[in-house]
Formats: sequence, C-alpha cells, structure tokens
Amino acid sequence: MTLAGRVALVTGGGRGIGRAIALGLAEDGADIALNYRRDDAAAKETVAAIEKLGRRAIAYAASVDRYDEDQRMVEAAVRDFGFIDILVNNAGIASRGNTVEKTDPAELERVLRTHAFAAHHVSQLVLPSMKTRARGDIVMISSGATRGFAAGGAPYNMGKAALEALAFTLAKEVRHRNIHVNVVAPGLVETEMGRRLMKASGVQDLRELDAAMPFGRVCQPEDVADAVRFFVSERAAYVTGEKLYVHGGGQEMRRA
Repeated sequence: MTLAGRVALVTGGGRGIGRAIALGLAEDGADIALNYRRDDAAAKETVAAIEKLGRRAIAYAASVDRYDEDQRMVEAAVRDFGFIDILVNNAGIASRGNTVEKTDPAELERVLRTHAFAAHHVSQLVLPSMKTRARGDIVMISSGATRGFAAGGAPYNMGKAALEALAFTLAKEVRHRNIHVNVVAPGLVETEMGRRLMKASGVQDLRELDAAMPFGRVCQPEDVADAVRFFVSERAAYVTGEKLYVHGGGQEMRRA
C-alpha cells in the first residue's frame, strides 16, 4: 500500500489519533504536513518520529477554525512540498456534556467551528492543489457519536453530523476529478480526550474497561490510523462516499 510520492496534510496531527495517522501514512511512504494548534513540543516530537521513518515532515501551527490561519497553512504547505494530495481532517474538541437547555452559545459555536467549519475551510483550500494530481483523498475523522446522538452532547453530535454531511456532499462534487472522500468514525479511543471523558464518568484508568470492551481492549489510535491508510491506498481505488466505523462492532460492553 505504498504512498510514495504523495503528500498528506493531517490536522490535529501532533498527538493522539492525528499522530498515529501521520505516522501510519509516513510508514506507507507519504511525506507529512502536520497541523497543530499550540503543543509545539508534541508537534516537534511527531515530526522527528516521521523523519526517523525516512519521510519528510514539517509542522504548521494553525487554529483550524480560523479561515485566515488555514489559508496561510495550506499556502505554506503547498509552497514547501509542491502539492497536497491527501487531507485528513482530524482536528477536534469535546463538548462539555451539558443539556441543550444549559449549553453556552459560545461553546456551541466553538465546537461547530472546529469540527465542521474547519473541515470545510481546509478541504476547500487544498482542492486546487489536489486537482492537479492523479489522485486525491480526503478523509474526515468523525465519531460513533453520530450513531446514537447521546444526551448531553449536542454541540459535539451536531459538529460530527455536519462533518459527515460535508464528506458525503463533497464526494459527489469531486469524484469526476478522481478525488475520494470518506469518513472514519471511531468510538472511545485511548487518547488524552478519551481519558478525560472517562474520568468525568468516574473511570480513572482505561485499563479498567479493557475486559468489558470488544476484543478485550479499548480502541487504540493505530486502529483508526489503519482505516485511514486503507481509504487512501490503491486497495480503496473504487471507494468514495463511505463511512467506516472503528468501534469493535458497536463497542457495547461485552457480557460474561
């Protein structure tokens, strides 16, 4: 599944799922434009890990919910690498678990801008470069939250639902240019965000959940990365407008 000669822009790529995706794509041969918001140390560490794999990597600080910052980031990445032909819209934030009645309007706007507006902005900005290439790929990292739309998570649920709507719309618009647009939707993943969410539910260590989870473990960032690696590979040459859940078949707790 070689990606030699291709360049991937991964948003939110310094840590967690984004880091695993960036490393996975680099292992497959892609050079990496790595977006991050403010954790310089994590971004530098990920760039160094990619370079150890023999691939080129450059980190770009940008708050993806701001169009002007997205524009500067994409322009810089295209200037540095020559083009972008893979985009992974991964950057995201959690909402605070409030009911609709108690949700701060500022929180709603912040979460929607991060998940939906940002993905729209960056996708729009990379398309001119992507259209010059033999193939393009855009992968949206959504969430299993769009299956059940649990109470207390309207901003996050709305943001991910809008992200998926963008993906399925865009897939139809760019298919004739050999650009593939797909969605990966994980459940609970062992990341900093996942640990915070579980601590809010009273779980101090995710290892407490392993025995009750599908396949005896909590989903890892690399599990999500492997789905992305498939979508952008030649093995998915006839796949677009699809959504792949990475949640162990539903992530319901196993029964003894």
